[in-house]
Order: sequence, then structure tokens, then C-alpha cells
Amino acid sequence: MNSEHEQFISEENELKRIREKKVKELTELKEKKREMGAEPVNLMDSNFNEIVNQLSLALIDCWAPWCGPCLALAPTIEKLAEEYAGKVLVGRLNVDENPRTADRFRIFSIPTILIMKDRREVDRIVGLVPKSYIEAVLRKHLG
Repeated sequence: MNSEHEQFISEENELKRIREKKVKELTELKEKKREMGAEPVNLMDSNFNEIVNQLSLALIDCWAPWCGPCLALAPTIEKLAEEYAGKVLVGRLNVDENPRTADRFRIFSIPTILIMKDRREVDRIVGLVPKSYIEAVLRKHLG
């Protein structure tokens, strides 16, 4: 093997090592954000009560993947999760995949945002609304 070929293999291995390190760092960062509540939590029929009970105040986005307004609201929900991390549990409930919970809360239109305080629904927002409106409703229940 000539030295150019050996150098190429060495550089290729170094790039692979750097890439693996970056992927690991990004994965750890994403997991840390999730643990801090900086990303919406995926709620299901099986884990709804357990997760919603973790904080006294929760914002639950009830949505479906085929719903255009739901998809338009998703970035707002993600931003709220980031901004209210540690204060408000922000979760997303796919109503198609979790009909028991959707029925329990009588979700007839989506998107519907449930505001839960101390395990009880205290407010509800139906439809695509601006972030400022959601925050105004949240502030009523934060203090």
C-alpha cells in the first residue's frame, strides 16, 4: 500500500470518528432537552395519566397527522414546550392512535388544546389560534 492510500484511509477513519462523535452529542442533547421538558411529550392512552400528573400544569395538544391546522399549530406547541420547560408539561396526543383518551375528554374537533391543572381540565382551546392567545390562557393558570 502506498502512503497516499494509507493517508486517505486514515483521513476517512478520522471523518467517521468525528461523525460518530457528533451524532452521539446530538442524540445526548436531544435526550437532555426531552428530559428537561423542552420538547412536547408524546402522550398515549397507556401513559396519559402518569405523564400528565408529573407537573401541576399541563398543556395537551390533541391532533391528528392528516389535520392541516394541527400541523400548522405544531411549531407553536414545540416553542411553548421550550419556553415553559419545567413550569408546564407540554404534550401531544394523536387522537387517531389514542381514541380512549380522546373520548374521555370528548375531543370532537381538532386541534384542541387541553389545559390541565392538578389532574383536572381547567380550560380548552379549540382551533388554530395564535401563540399569544395560548400564552394568555396559560398565564391565567400559572400564578
